[in-house]
Amino acid sequence: MALIKDNVVVKGFSGKLDQIVFKTYSYGTVVTRYPDMSKVKQSKAQKKSNQTFKDAVSYAQEVLADPARRKAYEKKLKPGKKVYHAALADFLKNKRKA
Repeated sequence: MALIKDNVVVKGFSGKLDQIVFKTYSYGTVVTRYPDMSKVKQSKAQKKSNQTFKDAVSYAQEVLADPARRKAYEKKLKPGKKVYHAALADFLKNKRKA
């Protein structure tokens, strides 16, 4: 793993580039090898959690696509907050209550 501080070329860089991944944190940009997840076996709880999050993402995308629902979320948001994140949070909170 490499840590890059104040480098003009990769400052703010994030994402995958072939076999390496750039991650940006508060202390700098980290360059790592792309993780090999081929041998990882998820537990039932992990699979359930992943499915719940996929459902939350679908819900948030539906909210963004529907102008009326989007506007309703925008009205209750604090400045600087995103509708997508608020919809995700609402879905996950309501899922826990159920």
